[in-house]
Amino acid sequence: MRRVSILGATGSIGQNTLDLIYRAPPGAFEVVALTGGCNVAQLAADAGRVGAEIAVTAHDDCLDDLRAALAGSGVEAAAGQGALIEAAERPADWVMSAIVGAAGLAPGLRALEQGATLALANKESMVCAGPLVMETARRHGATVLPVDSEHSAIFQGLVGEDRAAVERIVITASGGAFRDWPLERLSQATPAEAATHPNWDMGQRITIDSASMFNKALEVIEARELFGVDPARIEVLVHPESIVHALVGFADGALMAHVGPHDMRHAIGYALNWPERRALPVERLDLAALGQLTFRAPDAARYPALRLAREVMAQGGLSGAAFNAAKEVALDGFIAERIGFLQMAEVVEEVLTRLSSEPGRIDARFDLDTVLHVDAHARDTAWRVISERAV
Repeated sequence: MRRVSILGATGSIGQNTLDLIYRAPPGAFEVVALTGGCNVAQLAADAGRVGAEIAVTAHDDCLDDLRAALAGSGVEAAAGQGALIEAAERPADWVMSAIVGAAGLAPGLRALEQGATLALANKESMVCAGPLVMETARRHGATVLPVDSEHSAIFQGLVGEDRAAVERIVITASGGAFRDWPLERLSQATPAEAATHPNWDMGQRITIDSASMFNKALEVIEARELFGVDPARIEVLVHPESIVHALVGFADGALMAHVGPHDMRHAIGYALNWPERRALPVERLDLAALGQLTFRAPDAARYPALRLAREVMAQGGLSGAAFNAAKEVALDGFIAERIGFLQMAEVVEEVLTRLSSEPGRIDARFDLDTVLHVDAHARDTAWRVISERAV
């Protein structure tokens, strides 16, 4: 029996993880902790169904509702950041890190400090503090397993291979909602239009990040941190069908491709059952029915986030933390219709420029407190920039 906790249980990754647990043979998994946000009805229903030890909402003002929903279930209810940390510290073999944004960093680190296997769906942790995450895992004998479909694909492509023979890594991107829009229309794009993904069923924020390709920009940085690959060896291709999730190229010219349906349960299930590979309830591809797979280079004018990611990797230090924080605030500004779609990249670039000019800001020591300080400062700066540029 594997003891598991799910941090971010009410989001799409958490719900897909629970779906696999529900379908697993009886006794395969014991659920320790589930955490979520404001959707306490879903959180309580799942915690009761799996018999979790504790259910935690990140919002203190939701605690009474959570307690009421869990009344008589035997599941402990708690709320707030301290409770999230305590849930992450509870003894578990495997912890899903699916809290959205930089908020997932501290709980993920605490799980690693317990020696758990951390299934990482929170790419922001690696962007903000990749060296800190990997060093924490090494120091405590913990394991980090990628759950993003692209990074799971890379991880699987590297099994049994000599890392020194890796020549390139190719990450694919759907191109998002606006991949075929005329460039001149992008400035008028609305949040509702950006939140409609052509392939994947995801939440609003990550779907808009897909349209801007900020999501892919984060994944490029994450790949560098997870696999120790020189940034020059990481490529991005637009692949509208979203069937090839990533490719690994080797010194002999071979490319190993991971091909599968666009279903997050594939990557989640691989991590959940690792090091074994077990049957999963996902679609089996009919390649003849697909007919063809297409690829094209990303348009730099359409996706400036990719350029910014490479600049962040070149600068190093805490620039990743500033990049992610500015991106999250710019996304908030776009959703609130305070800035336009194309202005998101402009806001992020301006924040990076301002913070880079502050001595000791980006090149400060690398620990959790400093990462969180840069994160907060970048957010404040981003809101100031938005106020200056608001439509």
